[in-house]
This record gives sequence, structure tokens and C-alpha cells, in this order.
Amino acid sequence: YCLNYAGIQPSDLSLVVLCIQGRATDKIHDIRLDPFLNVVTHGVPTITIPHHYGHAVSVFATSGFAESAILIVDGAGSPVSDFTSDELKVLNGDSQDSWETISLYHASGTDIVPLEKHAVDRGAWLVGHNGEMPLFGSLGGIFSAAAQQIFGEVAEAGKVMGLAPYGKPLFPTSDFFDIANGRFHFKDTVPLRFRHAERWPNRKEEYEALAASVQSALEDALLYLMKHLRELCTSDNLCYAGGVALNSVANERIIRESGFKNIYIMAAAEDSGTAIGAAYHGLWQLTQHNSRRPILHDAPGRIYAPEDVSAAINSNENVHVVNSTDTISDAVELLCDGKIIGWLDGGSELGPRALKPLRALPTSELD
Repeated sequence: YCLNYAGIQPSDLSLVVLCIQGRATDKIHDIRLDPFLNVVTHGVPTITIPHHYGHAVSVFATSGFAESAILIVDGAGSPVSDFTSDELKVLNGDSQDSWETISLYHASGTDIVPLEKHAVDRGAWLVGHNGEMPLFGSLGGIFSAAAQQIFGEVAEAGKVMGLAPYGKPLFPTSDFFDIANGRFHFKDTVPLRFRHAERWPNRKEEYEALAASVQSALEDALLYLMKHLRELCTSDNLCYAGGVALNSVANERIIRESGFKNIYIMAAAEDSGTAIGAAYHGLWQLTQHNSRRPILHDAPGRIYAPEDVSAAINSNENVHVVNSTDTISDAVELLCDGKIIGWLDGGSELGPRALKPLRALPTSELD
């Protein structure tokens, strides 16, 4: 898709950069085996970068900031065996077979310097428990565990966020984790309360309270991290990414309460964004230059011509075409009837939330 858009072939590439969630040494991630890029035959060099570092480059490179503090929070990223030497020096905790979960950086120009790393032992950010609520070892893991218990699917963290305002917190933050000597210590208190496999909409009030509790605990954790990041870095700017950065409710509190004057949260904050970070890392390696061009919209993909749309429709006999003279009005009527609408207009969007890149205004302008 990208090469077609640029009008080039794999042989035209100067460099290929890989950023994955997992062990870089696993054969499945060996980019040299990719039959399309065929980097060995074409003589194209390759680089592999750690997962959180890829997040950090992606959000800083698209922010337009000259320098910035950076926070990355997700379920789990790369193992310590894939860390850079600078990242290993700032790991907060045991380095034996642990995997990154939280990373704090400071960036300037094309340099991204790690300030502190948090990790979970053996990569156990989420541990299944016979169909019951999983145990967790990271902030992203808390939401995935709740999503599994409530909806039966670990990927439904967004639904947990959406359910939270319907309930009131039942479990205090201390039931999810403690923070001692700057380290998160996660607890099994809440998962052990849910030793059953009943899913939503069963136990409605109980699950509303669980979602509200999870949301409250996450917000407490993020505000602690923001305060700590400001202690480590004097920048007025904040770049924030990682899967947890898709929690727009928590993001509102970060904007209002973190103390940073300028905040940028990438639309593709989750793992699709690390591809952007890999590409920018490669560009910086080749040019030694950060253009500081901010991404201004969330639709950088190709625009499909009417003939492209017609061809796609005509190739599927199950699609029935109804022409409209008032598209907006017809869409409203369909929504009111409980229908689900897919809307194709302009370029393809970047990221899973269909949100514009978030840039915070000064707090006085938000009130």
C-alpha cells in the first residue's frame, strides 16, 4: 500500500526498520524472510528497534515539538534482551527476563533518551485463569483483564472505558496496585473476587462498578506517572502514546491536571503507531534531521476515486446500491432506526479511535 502510494518498488528502499511486540530473535519476526520486500536480494539494510522506543519516536516525530517529555504505557512491549544499552541502565527493577510496560523518555532533535523503564517479570502482563478474570502485571493488563471478565474478550478495553461512567468505583486503587520505591506492585485482590465466567449483560451493576474501579485506578496511576515524569524532565511539552493512551477519559484528566503546558497524544497511539516510529527512526538514521513537521489530520491514507468505489461495489453481488439526494438526512434516519453505518469519505484514517491527533490548549482556554 505504502510503496504503491509512493510509486516505488522494494528494490528502491534505502532502509527497512522493524518494530514488533515480542522477541526480535523469534524467526517469525525475521524481516529477511519476507518474500515481498526481499531485502537480502535487493541488498537493503535492516534495523530492529525496541517496542516502546518505536512508540516514543512515532509520537515525538509527529508532534512538531523541538523537545519533549515522553510517556509510553501499554500492556507489554519488548523483553529486556532487546533493550538498548541506555534503556537497560534506567530499568526500575529486576532485569532477568522482564518485559517493558512503562517508559519515560526525553526527546530533542533526533535523540530520544530513556529516563526510566518499568517492566513485568517473564512478560506476565496478563495471565489467564481458567476462563475467569485474568491476573495482571501492568496498567494495560488491568483493562484487558476487566475486558475479559466483563465481555469475554481481552481486546475490548474500549468498552470497559465506555461502561465505567455508568457505575461507581467499588474497589479502591490499592486493590489493584501499590507504588513503593517508585515501582508498581500489582495485586490479585480484584481478580480473585471474580471466580466465575458470567459475561455482560449478566451481573450488570457488579460489572459497572468493576469498570468504574478500573478506570479510577488507571487515572490515579497516570497522574502519578505524570508527576514523576515532570520531576525527571523539566520540559513544558508532553508526548503520550502506547495502547493505554487510547483511554480518552483519562487523557482529559492528563490535559487538565498533569502540569504540562503543551500535550500531544497520537491518534495511532497503539501498536499500529510503532510502524510510524520505525519509519521515522529510519529517516533520522539516513538524514540525521528531524523536520518537526506535525501531523495535522488523522486521514493520511489514499483517497479512493468514484470509479474505485464503483468497481468494488460491482465486484460484490451482495451489495445493493441506493442513491441519495440528501446523504446526511438519510444517514440520520438510519441511525435513528438503530442501523450501523460505515462512512467512506476522503483518505483512510490512522489509528483505531477515528480521533484527530490531540493537542491540548492552555488550561485557561479549556474552562
